[in-house]
Amino acid sequence: MYRYDDFDADFVRARVADFREQVERRIDGSLTEDEFKPLRLMNGLYLQLHAYMLRVAIPYGTLNSRQMRQLAMIAERWDKGYGHFTTRQNIQFNWPKLKDVPDILDALADVEMHAIQTSGNCIRNVTADHFAGAAADEIEDPRPTAELLRQWSTDHPEFQFLPRKFKIAITGSPNDRAVTKAHDIGLRMVRNAAGEPGYEVIVGGGLGRTPMIGKTVRDFVPKADLLPYLEAILRVYNLAGRRDNKYKARIKILVHETGTEEIKALIEAAFAEQKALFQAPPQALVDRIEAAFAPPDFDNTQSLVFDRAQVDDPVFRSFVETNVSEHRNPAYGIVSVSLKPVGGTPGDASAEQMRVLADIAERYGHDELRVSHEQNIILPHVRKADIPAVHAELNKAGLATANIGLLSDIIACPGMDYCALATARSIPVAQEIATHFDALKLERDIGPLKIKISGCINACGHHHVGHIGILGLDKAGVENYQITLGGDGTETATIGERTGPGFAAEDLIPAIEAIIETYLDLRHTGEETFLAAYRRLGAQPFKDAIYDNRRDSARAA
Repeated sequence: MYRYDDFDADFVRARVADFREQVERRIDGSLTEDEFKPLRLMNGLYLQLHAYMLRVAIPYGTLNSRQMRQLAMIAERWDKGYGHFTTRQNIQFNWPKLKDVPDILDALADVEMHAIQTSGNCIRNVTADHFAGAAADEIEDPRPTAELLRQWSTDHPEFQFLPRKFKIAITGSPNDRAVTKAHDIGLRMVRNAAGEPGYEVIVGGGLGRTPMIGKTVRDFVPKADLLPYLEAILRVYNLAGRRDNKYKARIKILVHETGTEEIKALIEAAFAEQKALFQAPPQALVDRIEAAFAPPDFDNTQSLVFDRAQVDDPVFRSFVETNVSEHRNPAYGIVSVSLKPVGGTPGDASAEQMRVLADIAERYGHDELRVSHEQNIILPHVRKADIPAVHAELNKAGLATANIGLLSDIIACPGMDYCALATARSIPVAQEIATHFDALKLERDIGPLKIKISGCINACGHHHVGHIGILGLDKAGVENYQITLGGDGTETATIGERTGPGFAAEDLIPAIEAIIETYLDLRHTGEETFLAAYRRLGAQPFKDAIYDNRRDSARAA
């Protein structure tokens, strides 16, 4: 992973010192809340429903054991003993006191972390495929490019006051695990006819109140041209993006209102100008970044321990089936650690669990961890012979839930339990759904299923791209939940279709159960996934099931 040089360290420390002075002025009344707000947001500090919330950047989701232990320390010393991992591969602390935030930022700087550009109308944390550098299907590790983008975008003077926040995601694999088509800019690594790696550039994706799938504006941009090409996109957006209405200020609206072909022409014209003027980063910097992401020194010793453990232990075998993915090195596996225990809060990890993860990464995982956009933790490089021992350690810490990609692996935003913008609860809904279906023992039979829940129209829970999406809204002072079906966040990205009128909280689980039962009844075979069945059958059978079920319940009442 990338390590700070002297410039990086001095830059972050200077930002902390500036913010410490600003916090002192806010506390003594020299700054009003209105004056303080833009300053705190520049440092990742939000004022939520009950307290401040600090959002800490984890660039492209990569961190080491020392950093994870520091996050655990911060959680215990200045928060309530836990952290919340988010869909942007960040971590949020929900209960810091304002006076302590500068000390937290100093503690983060001690381990080369910060909260810069985790808020505001700027380029946010660049996210990446959480299997980057390990996946068997990968063309190339995209994280050196992501790090270059991080350095280019941090404190970029032209892009600090964009029309709205701006999000970039990148993947090095043809199988999209980074939801690139739902970002302002999505980058998918491809090869040209000569076999050279470059990027397909997708622009104008996004969720929220106007969900859209991004449009490809270039099938191939050479890696050497990527920065000036992205700068051209940002310049077009910065000049032409709507500033009169924050709900129409994202680049997706500009692409939609202008048209894809005209946007392409504007970008190409800006790129021609920019490429002629652009000063490429020094080769020494590029070489240093790429060297920082060199693969670990893998131990290729073969062992039968992994195979024998699966035969001898059905619990371990179930864990492997869902939580272990193919590594590019046959002697290794990628271990996904679920932060979704049945009945738990999706994405939360206690300080003690963070320390366990740090210890496992240091001992068994080449000192590397990842945060996934699905709010789980990844150990990207674990020798297969060590996976049984890793599973045992995870089990002791309550981290061995074998549900990755299954029904209870639910993405959920904080909702009305924490967020000042939320109009409904998300966390209790996720907990109730997971608990209900766990009791039915159906999860394995159902197979791959992505449920995503948002507590308001801003869609922080990515409900639009859930196979089953749930949006909580306020309806005359009562929580009401809309259901969407058929969403997909992969390379075949699709916005889910709304089924119809929403459901009261007490009617939501019966509706989800009706959807699941319809799928189980109508699927071709046990191999046909929910998404495949939905695409074959269309929405109508599922709509009929949930609304007939509601009418039957009303008649019975």
